[in-house]
Amino acid sequence: MKIKFKYMLLLLLALNFSFAQENDQVLLKVDGEPIMTSEFLRVYNKNLDLVKDESQKDIDGYLKLFTEYQLKLKEAKRLKLHEDANYQREFLRYKKQLTKNYLSENKVTDALVEEAYERSNIDINASHVLVRLDENSKDTLEAYNEVLKIRDRVLNEGFDVVKKELHNGSTIFLEDLGYFSAFKMVYDFETASYNTPKGEISMPFRTQFGYHVVKVNDRRPSRGTISAAHIMVALQQKDTLLNPENRINDIYKKLQQGESFESLAKQFSDDKSSANKGGQLTPFKSGQLSSVVFEDVAFSLPEDGAVSKPFKSEYGWHIVKRISLKPIESLEDLKPELETKVQRDSRSKLINDAMVEQLKKRYQISINPEAKPYFKSLLSSEFFTRSWRLPDDFDKDKTLFSINNRPFTYNEFGRHLMAAQRIYTNKVIPFESVIDKEYESFFEKSILQYREDNLELENKEFADIIKEYRDGLLLFDLMEKEVWNKASKDSVGLEEYYQKHKANYKWEDRVDVVIASSAEKSIAEKALKLMKRNKSNDEINESLNTDSEKNIIFTKGVYSVTDDKLPSDFEIKEGLSKVYKHNDAFHVIDVKKLLPAGLKTLEEAKGNVINDYQAQIETNWINDLYKRFEIEVDEEALKAVKEKIKNQ
Repeated sequence: MKIKFKYMLLLLLALNFSFAQENDQVLLKVDGEPIMTSEFLRVYNKNLDLVKDESQKDIDGYLKLFTEYQLKLKEAKRLKLHEDANYQREFLRYKKQLTKNYLSENKVTDALVEEAYERSNIDINASHVLVRLDENSKDTLEAYNEVLKIRDRVLNEGFDVVKKELHNGSTIFLEDLGYFSAFKMVYDFETASYNTPKGEISMPFRTQFGYHVVKVNDRRPSRGTISAAHIMVALQQKDTLLNPENRINDIYKKLQQGESFESLAKQFSDDKSSANKGGQLTPFKSGQLSSVVFEDVAFSLPEDGAVSKPFKSEYGWHIVKRISLKPIESLEDLKPELETKVQRDSRSKLINDAMVEQLKKRYQISINPEAKPYFKSLLSSEFFTRSWRLPDDFDKDKTLFSINNRPFTYNEFGRHLMAAQRIYTNKVIPFESVIDKEYESFFEKSILQYREDNLELENKEFADIIKEYRDGLLLFDLMEKEVWNKASKDSVGLEEYYQKHKANYKWEDRVDVVIASSAEKSIAEKALKLMKRNKSNDEINESLNTDSEKNIIFTKGVYSVTDDKLPSDFEIKEGLSKVYKHNDAFHVIDVKKLLPAGLKTLEEAKGNVINDYQAQIETNWINDLYKRFEIEVDEEALKAVKEKIKNQ
């Protein structure tokens, strides 16, 4: 879901409400609904360190934000947005995700986090054999023996030989997996890989896909976090005469001639996000970038300051410079991230199992011993064709089991079995096995659901977070309906706003130029002389460059007169410039055309116009809300709030 940045801030500002406490005063009323001082103080204190705008730390200013938030929630409920099916679906999805965190068994989670951290320090290169087997199959001996035979052949004949003969991509797989680390494979496979020594093949083990053996080809320490810079020449160029490979090789020659990497990045790199920083990228780990080629080259550089040869990725031609390489972070620093991954990974089943055992001890559980035999007697072969139905005389009101005082009935489990038929389509499994597995599944789901249903009563922190998200999501839907969509879709209103305010949307003065750049002043001066004689770029390249030395590079483009690529003291006029020193190099600038400042068309300024029009719509709308709903502030309560904040 997209949430615009300033409203993410507003959500932070707003709104971790607590339950009213005894002796609270009513700070304000919004259309008669009281808001307590404790709620305001909790929100104010929680967010005090998050805001940098001093006006938001001012109590009166903050109260205004707080009041407007309440007005918007009131309006959302007036419009019945909380009854919208999409809103309810989104909220329930979030609640389910959050509930998982509160259902975690901490000791198991901590152990899995520590294990994941240890594995994150090691990269495994492996191959594997898989004999496919249905997840619910109980007859596993044939598949086990098959994978064991293949293992013996791999030991005697070699993986590649056996792969060529046996891999069919449907029932038998022999695959090279390359390097991987924690969380890249299902947990059982990951565990077998890390428990197998380098150069050895594991004994068969089972996952939901079938029986595997894994051959560990290599283990290496994690490559850590690298800080690097690059120069990129994009594959797609506006200048159709510019060949990206030739350009990167020209730049590489200049590097070999001793020119500064950072200066060349500023002059020639097409990666706008890094060029003005000398090509420097945000530090990254192995697997974080979308280009494996780029990562491998960067991590292969032997030392800080080392520079790669030109190479091609999916995005363009690059030269990479290693700035620094740091080992993997500490467990303390990585723990929050690892906890999230553990709870989303297949190993979360271990956490759920531990939590269910804990809840069994916490709650009073009563089990009907007659239930399983009864349901086994109801199943028929139709269950495996998805045509089984509960009989008309089904004992639907009997209790299957109870958790505390909440009974779970035969009818609820019967519906669970009806839905589960799809899992067993075209399979033949003993009825007893089906009932055992689905009873266990239903019990786990029921006890966790019971915990979830009662979590807001049992856990105040959870209740606060849920209310915060519930209100924030409602506010998002309201803003989208009343402000954002109106601003972007109201073409007539947008045009009218632009016409009234078009003086605010202007181009700066720009120049259409060709820039000749060199590390040597003497070369730039030679280029200037040749340009004065109307020599073409190709002729000047041929005259000043050789196969072994790239002394001059030309760049074409339209730039604002304040662009970093132009010298700060550049004299703006048509024709050839003098030689300028800029970004540690020397440049001659041929100004082909002056493009004076002027008004942007609506299309050219559309993004800014929409933002400004949106701000106007919102201001008018909030003013209407103040008129629609009555606001009453208790000045004595506000005075007490200010005194309390002053003394805290």
